[in-house]
Amino acid sequence: MPIQTQAKVHNFSAGPCVLPQEVFQQAAQAVLDWDGSGLSILEVSHRGKPFVAVMEKTMALVKELLGAPAHYQVVFLGGGASMGFHLVPQNFMKLGGKGAYAHTGEWSKRAIKEAKLAGEAVVVASSEDKNFNYIPKGFQVPNDVDYFHFTSNNTIYGTQYKQFPASPVPLICDMSSDIMSRPVNVADFAMIYAGAQKNMGPAGATMYLFDPDALGKTGRSLSPMMDLANHAAKESMYNTPPVFPVYVTMLTLEWLKRNGGVAGAEKRNAAKAGLLYAAIDRLPIFQGTTAKEDRSVMNATFVLKDSTLEPSFDELWKAAGISGIRGHRSVGGYRASMYNALPIESVQALVDVMEDFAKRNG
Repeated sequence: MPIQTQAKVHNFSAGPCVLPQEVFQQAAQAVLDWDGSGLSILEVSHRGKPFVAVMEKTMALVKELLGAPAHYQVVFLGGGASMGFHLVPQNFMKLGGKGAYAHTGEWSKRAIKEAKLAGEAVVVASSEDKNFNYIPKGFQVPNDVDYFHFTSNNTIYGTQYKQFPASPVPLICDMSSDIMSRPVNVADFAMIYAGAQKNMGPAGATMYLFDPDALGKTGRSLSPMMDLANHAAKESMYNTPPVFPVYVTMLTLEWLKRNGGVAGAEKRNAAKAGLLYAAIDRLPIFQGTTAKEDRSVMNATFVLKDSTLEPSFDELWKAAGISGIRGHRSVGGYRASMYNALPIESVQALVDVMEDFAKRNG
């Protein structure tokens, strides 16, 4: 029998984010009794055959859904994308070398900071001059760097690369906030990494998908914990992996596969974003905060032109069962995050509130 819960709110949180209801039901049951074993998923051995099978299936689903080349490898680790910021230069920057970066927001800033601890970080493009409200274009990635790193989607500022940069050196991307939301030609990348807590699962697991041929060229002596090749050789089992987050990620990826895969998600996400951005542009009381050509499909950011109306607007959307649309504390305003599992009905509920508020205050 399904586990009973309170009625769900319309969850626009930027992360940890909304996940499919059927995944919650499966995960909740597994916490009580996993597959009739009499054990909770929270207490099983990570080296037992049942969980090893979960890890193998999760890694295989990542490659299948993203269409990764057969020889690419998948690793699941803890530490979030913030750990990834450190692992990138450790595994790809040569001793005395340098990495190139595009600076489009808070998370690229942190990645650049980590790179500077390992060597030289060259910022080849930046949108800081306009408070990160656009994606820089027309820049050249130099040939004399060890890799080029960028962030595909910027949750705080609501911008997203619509076309990925061309690079003469290994291309590395933090796709934490739009992974599995649209097709990607994985073969163009030396590595893609992403925190699971936007589109793939709960917080606590970070996915690394990489070309193993791109590793082992830095001349660095790495701690085994920092060595991606070591983690791949141990199939993410060098140390105890994040068991429950990986399990829920597997359930979420199975759900995604049943619902049209990444291509299906892309269509649904485009419909949701189109509905909300149309309202932002149509209702004169609201204003989008990013360049229209660079608007994120995942995170729509907007403001009330008259900020004194915010308390009244907040009261209205909260009464409608909407949650998580206040903007990041560093920028204010509003941010509606529309990840894969958010139904379009939730977006329509927000649009209805916006239209009602505009009529009352027009």
